[in-house]
Amino acid sequence: MVRLGDWDEVLAPLFSDERYLKIREFLKKEYAEHTVYPDMYDLYNCFRYTSFASCRVVLLGQDPYHEPGQAHGLCFSVKEGVKNPPSLENIFKELHDDIGMQKPKNGTLTKWAKEGVLLLNTSLTVREHLANSHSKCGWSWFTDSVIQIISEKKEHVVFILWGGNARSKKPLIDKRKHLILECAHPSPLSAYNGFFGCRHFSKTNAYLTANGLAPIDWDLND
Repeated sequence: MVRLGDWDEVLAPLFSDERYLKIREFLKKEYAEHTVYPDMYDLYNCFRYTSFASCRVVLLGQDPYHEPGQAHGLCFSVKEGVKNPPSLENIFKELHDDIGMQKPKNGTLTKWAKEGVLLLNTSLTVREHLANSHSKCGWSWFTDSVIQIISEKKEHVVFILWGGNARSKKPLIDKRKHLILECAHPSPLSAYNGFFGCRHFSKTNAYLTANGLAPIDWDLND
């Protein structure tokens, strides 16, 4: 049984749904027969590090990094000691340009998660070397449901949507009571088409502060 703190009650209807049980059966076979990322014990880290009560920002990724040693259950984040992927390098460049944050020593974003940033991928698993290989197994239903639950049950959450996959989730979010920030993906292929200069980090904090919520401490060097 998955234990995820205050998410247990929030996500209970999903975990008892037969669609989730089909995902579990699929994953049992995949983990047994192939190399799958992240490690199964890290699969739900985004919920473990960010409680439902503390969640003030949802940063949406696509699927986990699919090369050895990178993914650990938080979108865009890599384990300590692992080289930063190009998208993460661009995120750190925008962070510096937006709020002056110096480049951190590593690409581990667990501090953001503990600050209240849900680092959610739309697919929670991937087969080694094969991007999007688990995108059809049912994860979209599960993570779409998570987005809808947050939208329905909370107020004044900032949803950060980078790239086409994330932006396609806009209809799931009630824009009357939440802020949606969207732009191009930080990938080197698209970052110059609107990601650089988006200032989403400072815009997030301006919105949270205006609504009486604590801003996010984006500085990973503390």
